[in-house]
Amino acid sequence: MSTAELTQWNSEEALAEAMIPIIGGLHRTHSVTILLHSRSLVNKSVISILRTHRFARQIRGDELSVEETFPFLAALTELNLRPSKIDLGLLVSAYRADGAGQSIPEFVAQSLADLVGGAETSPAKPQDVVLYGFGRIGRLVARLLIEKAGSGNGLNLRAVVVRKGGDDDLVKRASLLRRDSVHGQFNGTIKVDAENNTLIANGNVIKFIYSNDPTSVDYTEYGIENAILIDNTGIWRDRDGLSKHLRPGVAKVVLTAPGKGDVPNIVHGVNHRSVDLDETIVSCASCTTNAIVPPLKTMDDEFGVSRGHVETVHSFTNDQNLLDNYHKADRRGRSAPTNLVLTETGAASAVAKALPDLKAKITGNSIRVPTPDVSIAILHLQLNRETTKDEVLERLRQESLTGALSRNLDYTAATDAVSSDFIGSRAASIVDANATIVEGDTAILYVWYDNEFGYSCQVVRTVQYLSGVEYPIYPVLDAAVTEPVSAQ
Repeated sequence: MSTAELTQWNSEEALAEAMIPIIGGLHRTHSVTILLHSRSLVNKSVISILRTHRFARQIRGDELSVEETFPFLAALTELNLRPSKIDLGLLVSAYRADGAGQSIPEFVAQSLADLVGGAETSPAKPQDVVLYGFGRIGRLVARLLIEKAGSGNGLNLRAVVVRKGGDDDLVKRASLLRRDSVHGQFNGTIKVDAENNTLIANGNVIKFIYSNDPTSVDYTEYGIENAILIDNTGIWRDRDGLSKHLRPGVAKVVLTAPGKGDVPNIVHGVNHRSVDLDETIVSCASCTTNAIVPPLKTMDDEFGVSRGHVETVHSFTNDQNLLDNYHKADRRGRSAPTNLVLTETGAASAVAKALPDLKAKITGNSIRVPTPDVSIAILHLQLNRETTKDEVLERLRQESLTGALSRNLDYTAATDAVSSDFIGSRAASIVDANATIVEGDTAILYVWYDNEFGYSCQVVRTVQYLSGVEYPIYPVLDAAVTEPVSAQ
């Protein structure tokens, strides 16, 4: 590295360091989340902030420098902002297009005029959340809720309901939250208060309630009111079963599995705004449904889809056996770490609930493989018109960057991408550009997804919307968009 390059790096590193307290202060004091091209900068390290700036190459063809974004961030500190999400990348782009003759502070104040003033009278207030179950999804949702606690005016994880496993249950639960073989260490500190059956994670006091029966719990006894309960056990999937959770202190139930019967299946970004906010029971569908519906909607909106088949290559799950043993499903009883296991998936049939306007018949199957996390869906689509690979990829790329699905759909042009690269991805799905095949009116898309963490992010986004603490992204660049895009 030359002296000039090292000097430039040190300068950018110093600016990224200076960004951290500003970003943190806005988040804690005003419930303002700072994004850069849809990626949150809250609680990010210096290196992560610099890497996120480098991601701008996918949009502009060159990197976005911290030297360029820092003045916009500094300008935000002079404004009395209401809770929101502000994208520095969009601000810079808008300033380049329309900011001639204005200083950066003047332009920022004008662009965010709808957010300025009245922060003290903001309707933001904490929303109690209860987790029923503390498995793979439950613990990742807990991590996300703790991360997003911010000023305390958002989602507030109050309690976790589990069956007691022994005298040291709480210590073991804390250990499972603290360390994860796939997703790494918890970002923060966790204290165990065994006397009060609570964990204190980054200042969030989380009560552990031991119960074998949802109808036995009165949540008001723990000071919990009007809570949204997230059932991540999958034991109950229909309205009758999930209604058991509607106890004193619980107002709504969200299921982290496909709902049965008349339970609405929600894929955030696609149909979440269509849900009746008076509905007390909803489902977040499956991880695979969340992965395939965003690209499927994008393709149908642009090209039309007459029929399709989805094949998922899915990491093994706790539902399978480590070694051959009895299982109610024929193939899932065979050893998960040593076999490719062909099994069924309900994701294809669930598409109809999330995309009722899609007239195409979608079929599907799944192959479980010996990896612990990250799956890939292969969508074989028959389109209503002929197109080209370039046109398909440009449509998907733009949707992932600036479209209504920018928080749900991601895109990679990396030629060497493999499954482990997407561990921790917050998108519902990531289009692999180099694997895409287009021939006339046929398109084959390869879509990665972190079936644990990406799905958990979708669950939290849905809960945010249901609770009214899902804030819009600013600046709003397209006047034709009547409803701002949501963000994580």
